Amino acid sequence: MKPRPARLEPQFVPRIWGARSLAPLFPDKQSLPEPIGEAWLTGNDCRFADGPFAGEKLGDAWPRMGDDWSGRNVSRDMPFPLLAKFIFPEEKLSVQVHPDDDYARKHEAAAGGVGKTEMWYIIAAHKGAEVRVGLRPGVDRESFQHATADGKVEECLERVAVHAGDTIFVPAGTVHTIGPGMTICEIQQNSDITYRVFDFNRLTSEGKLRELHVNKSMDVIRFGERRGGKVAAEAHGAVGTLVECPYFAVMKSVFAEPERRTKPVGLMEVLIVIEGTGKIEVPDAEIEYANAQAWLVPAVMRDLRFVPTARTTMLHAYVPGGLST
Repeated sequence: MKPRPARLEPQFVPRIWGARSLAPLFPDKQSLPEPIGEAWLTGNDCRFADGPFAGEKLGDAWPRMGDDWSGRNVSRDMPFPLLAKFIFPEEKLSVQVHPDDDYARKHEAAAGGVGKTEMWYIIAAHKGAEVRVGLRPGVDRESFQHATADGKVEECLERVAVHAGDTIFVPAGTVHTIGPGMTICEIQQNSDITYRVFDFNRLTSEGKLRELHVNKSMDVIRFGERRGGKVAAEAHGAVGTLVECPYFAVMKSVFAEPERRTKPVGLMEVLIVIEGTGKIEVPDAEIEYANAQAWLVPAVMRDLRFVPTARTTMLHAYVPGGLST
């Protein structure tokens, strides 16, 4: 079979702060029996819907996918390098922070040993929606610890108003939280290591407080550094790079007419359809795409032609050349 994009089925993950309706991204997911917080698009348990690995989980197929799929800049001895997901917050997420690779290797080997740098693309946002990213000026370790003990740690974080189309970058070691009233596409290192600082005293369905990880959080928070936040508006528009860091690069394209795109040579790409329908034309095949889908584009492919039947917004994510672990 000639190389061609392959679609992955999403995996829906319950979260205490999630929503019971995932429309309009997933119109069939309404009046849900439990709140769903995330739809993982490239998780290890996401199954291929078509292509040479149809029916297999990504985590099982990844070690066998070959350089024509993965390229030579990532290691198939490690988990798939990028985790893309949609996030549906109906309530605030916990105030939290993620470790970097060095800390994760030393202290979280059983959880994969991979740190977590991430970015958020705001798909939709109600009026007044906000996230909090990074520490406010003057917040040091001591004042942060006092605020944590007093249940006022959220006040230590910078408030960032968000609107549809905004991009937020959150490097490892940046304390943050996401508010309600928005839908997000998150692209990150493939890690689920999260240290909760404060969880608003919420109770689980069993009536228990969720575990906090204050000591580990204090180990990894980068005090004294201004890191992360909203990406400059110049990066937004019909086509452009939203974020580029050692772990991933993310581009956005918006089109209502046929468009030919040359992807980075030798690099596997994760293509996420934020909105729109149409076809992807590749040699000897026409593949239909639709809203809220995720596709893997093999590294050996260069040229793709998109023929929209409705105005389309896509994110294109890949691991920059040179990263092998």
